[in-house]
Amino acid sequence: MDPDLAFEVWSGERAQRIENVLAGALSPQAGIPAPLIDAMRHAVLDGGKRMRPLLAYAAGELAGADPAVVDAPAAALEMMHAYSLVHDDMPCMDNDVLRRGKPTVHVQFGEAMALLAGDALQARAFEVLGEAPLRDAGAACALLAASAGGAGMAGGQAIDLENVGVAMPLPALETMHRMKTGALIRGAVMLGAACGRPLAPAEEVALDRYARAAGLAFQIVDDVLDAEGVASVLGKTAGKDAANNKPTYVTLLGLPEAKRRAAAVHADAVAALAPFGTGARRLREIADWITRRRH
Repeated sequence: MDPDLAFEVWSGERAQRIENVLAGALSPQAGIPAPLIDAMRHAVLDGGKRMRPLLAYAAGELAGADPAVVDAPAAALEMMHAYSLVHDDMPCMDNDVLRRGKPTVHVQFGEAMALLAGDALQARAFEVLGEAPLRDAGAACALLAASAGGAGMAGGQAIDLENVGVAMPLPALETMHRMKTGALIRGAVMLGAACGRPLAPAEEVALDRYARAAGLAFQIVDDVLDAEGVASVLGKTAGKDAANNKPTYVTLLGLPEAKRRAAAVHADAVAALAPFGTGARRLREIADWITRRRH
């Protein structure tokens, strides 16, 4: 761990690290039927921003964790995220054909295999996390489950589907995004931190504030990019929110105000890290990257 590494170098090294960990966790020799493991690997490997693993590694560094201890939680988080994308892209939900610059899993492997691949990725995530050398693997699994379940990611997606074509008030939209996207991002930060030294109560509060703000900033920027990005850069279909008549920060506030809101939430995330000083450098850099990203 070199604190002098530029963020691009640090994040590139961590992205390659998690790619290797994921490839091992989804090895064709894992006893999983070949068509299913092929679909799972298609969903997870060779693509994606790896933001949730990066957050886990950064929070782990803040707490003095060995990256080797963070590997399993980071992989579990990415598999959980990938499972959600596989299911979200299916015809029964967003009906999308492009993800991470590749055909979506149901396009490549069929709807039934895509459904099974998502199910298997979720189960594999808990298997990997439960076997990790953590202080409390049970608590870690409970945190991941809460982040992804009915009061988190899945619940947020349900709210999203129920409000197509509805002009949601801002507080309701923010609640939906904190669940749909923010909950797993918060889970990434807290799981990474749990790999290191125990945090003081005030530190846990500060890190929770950071995680919630970073998660909301990510979703607001995602809404902006969907409105003004292009598929060749995004790696997924652009303009699908408007085409599907979905509630977003852009449809509610307009593009300029959505960008101002993202900047304000980013500032809150950075301010939350003040008690950690230079120890929170990587988390601060990720917050900056979230706000300025183009895909």
